[in-house]
Order: sequence, then structure tokens, then C-alpha cells
Amino acid sequence: MNKQQKQDFVQNLRKGLGDSSVLVVTTQSGMTVSEAAELRAKMREAGASFKVVKNTLAKIAIKDTKYEKVSDLLKGPIALAYSSDPIAATKVAVDYAKANEKLQLVGGIMDERLMEVADVKKLASLPSLDELRAKIAGVIMMPATQIATLIREPAAGIARVLQARSQQG
Repeated sequence: MNKQQKQDFVQNLRKGLGDSSVLVVTTQSGMTVSEAAELRAKMREAGASFKVVKNTLAKIAIKDTKYEKVSDLLKGPIALAYSSDPIAATKVAVDYAKANEKLQLVGGIMDERLMEVADVKKLASLPSLDELRAKIAGVIMMPATQIATLIREPAAGIARVLQARSQQG
């Protein structure tokens, strides 16, 4: 990369991180291009991003941001996973690391709080925002469904009695 490309990369990374709420640091020693592409596709599908980054460029991108505390974790061949949904990037990274030992979790940061690998795994075990929204909608809709069933039931009972009477006589 020439100097302008590096500056553009750093600006794009900084912008992406600015819109995110979580950053997961990983190492991906020995991952093939196809494995990295597969992981990127899974991240995109979940609404997250995954970038292999040189340490110096990553440190420049996170300087003076809410992710600056993570700079000590940027050692060796690293990649960054991040998303606006705090669960999306962590869940995909943890699941992929379970299936492919070439991807190792190093740590992360959320709300300016450093996370160790165990913290990242705990966060990944939580339901995503979409799953929580679906559960809340289900809880909200459930009483309305029960009310409709209760209102409909007496009429259905009368209809069953009338049908039984007509079959008898």
C-alpha cells in the first residue's frame, strides 16, 4: 500500500469503528484466503465487519477513540471484528473460532471496558438484539392472542352444541 492507500484504509477503519459498539481482536495465524472470505461473509450476514489489519494501522485508527485501550492487544497477525450490535461480531467470531482453530480470540472492548476472552465468550452467548426484539414482540402479542381466543371460544362452544343437537335429531 502506498501512503494515500494507508490513509484511506485508516479513515475507513476509523469510520467503521465509530459506528460500532464492540470490537473483538483476533489472531488468524495460518488462515487461508478462502477461510477468511468465509468468515467475512458470515460477519456481513450478521451485520458485522471483519478486517485483517496491520498493527501500526490499527493503532493509528483507534488512537483518540473509545477503543484506544485495546492497543496493548494488537500484537502479531491480528484481525478486528466489529459491529453496531454488540452481540453480532462476538457471536460470529466465537462460533468460527470453535470450528476453526486457526482463528484465536485475543480479547475485545465494549463501552470503553476491556474484555478478556472469557468475557467475549459470555457476550457471544447472549441473544442478539433481533432475537430480543422478537421475544418482546411475542410477549406483547401473546395477551392479544389469548384475548381473541377467549372472545371466540363461547361462540365456538355454542356452534358445537348446535351441531351436536342437529346430528341427534
